[in-house]
Amino acid sequence: MNIPHRQIRALYDDKTIRVYQAYSNAIADSALQHGTFVSPPFKMDRMTWIKPSFLWMMYRSGWGKKDNGQNRILAIDITREGFEWALEHSCLSHFEKGIYATKEEWQTAKNHSPVRIQWDPERDIHLQPLEHRAIQIGLSGEAVKLYVNEWIQSITDATEMATEIYSLVEENNPETAEQRLPIEAEYQVSSNLIIKLQM
Repeated sequence: MNIPHRQIRALYDDKTIRVYQAYSNAIADSALQHGTFVSPPFKMDRMTWIKPSFLWMMYRSGWGKKDNGQNRILAIDITREGFEWALEHSCLSHFEKGIYATKEEWQTAKNHSPVRIQWDPERDIHLQPLEHRAIQIGLSGEAVKLYVNEWIQSITDATEMATEIYSLVEENNPETAEQRLPIEAEYQVSSNLIIKLQM
């Protein structure tokens, strides 16, 4: 399947879209208990990155084995309205020609935006980079408050699933491992967002 260089792919339905985050036991246990992130231990004043790509989350966290701060994988279902609000109020984390005339104009927009967008190489089952990109969405300020208080609909612990898939990869059984992956499909956005996100 030929996937465009930049495309949002996710597990979603008509109301919610799933994103992933990796945290310590303390933050994960608190979030699972309350159905959202609670401060403390979650830090509301820090940028928090949400990732629709399961395999990119596995790359970032080393299948939940990289360090104690990322040993719990959480699957977070948020409203599609919230997800699209984040995209509409975002700014690319790096200057790219086509949206802003100058770097100064981009910097001003970035300073006034509560959301950052990064496009990083998507990963395969072995966590090797692919040609197409996966979106990472950084929330700060107003966006974090909306995420925690309004957008989150449910939180599931996906650590065991990650561990099982990793074990299959380690056992040289990538076909079965891929069958266990969440089914992520193209998430279509408006033409205005396609331009804004440089898709």
